[in-house]
Amino acid sequence: MKVNIAKHDCTILWDGVYYFALSDYPHISPWELKKLLTFVTFEKQHGRQTEIICEDKNIADAVNYALAHPETVENALLPDKITECTYCNHKGCLTRFVCHTATPDNAMKILASGILLSAVRAFKKTCAELVNDIRNAAGDPADYFDYIMFAWGNCTAGDNLTMERVLGRGATDDERENKLLPGIRFYFRYDDITRHPGYVFDGYHPVKIKDELVLADWLYACIVPEQHENDLKNIIAPEITDKVIYLPQDSLGLLDWTERVYKFVENWGGKYC
Repeated sequence: MKVNIAKHDCTILWDGVYYFALSDYPHISPWELKKLLTFVTFEKQHGRQTEIICEDKNIADAVNYALAHPETVENALLPDKITECTYCNHKGCLTRFVCHTATPDNAMKILASGILLSAVRAFKKTCAELVNDIRNAAGDPADYFDYIMFAWGNCTAGDNLTMERVLGRGATDDERENKLLPGIRFYFRYDDITRHPGYVFDGYHPVKIKDELVLADWLYACIVPEQHENDLKNIIAPEITDKVIYLPQDSLGLLDWTERVYKFVENWGGKYC
């Protein structure tokens, strides 16, 4: 696995390359160094070597020092906002919540069972089968499919991916903003979910959970676009009914819909215990 540290527009892991963006390039923060070291450790644990590519000497020196002295960054704190990617109305990732986004079809199964499952368990396929599936366009390693993946709560990536799943192809910019097909978002408090026994931080995803997650124990809120209410409201597991909220989309595009959803979640709190 290669890690390419440069002035990227966003952080993304694609086809064996981790494009590692920084919030304040060419400066690398203690949190970013901690994240990088965590990624290197996770990869090593799964039998993969990491090659770090960095043209900026100051960044390279900071990385090499942290690799030699990991104790200097092990207590680095997660920022309230991460600006390595600014493709949203907030111009950065807000770290109070994480979210898992599902297509309407998959959300029906999740809401009926009350359980989020890893891809291996949800699709009843092996990691080897899933890594070679056409839907693995990013070339994720096999072990990734043993986990449920989460993004930061105001990230647009989940809806972008679910729209791709519904269409069977990548959405255009025009479709994302004028013909958005949003997914169903499952929200969790970051500080809560990091206490889950299956929690893993791999240095890339904000949170991964091994195997499964029981929603009644961890869910903060589930946001459903109002147009799906009739399809879902009668099949939801009783123990999570009061955490499912239906919001009108009002023809909003990806950026404005994401902002509406996140603003609601951020200000909602009457039914959580």
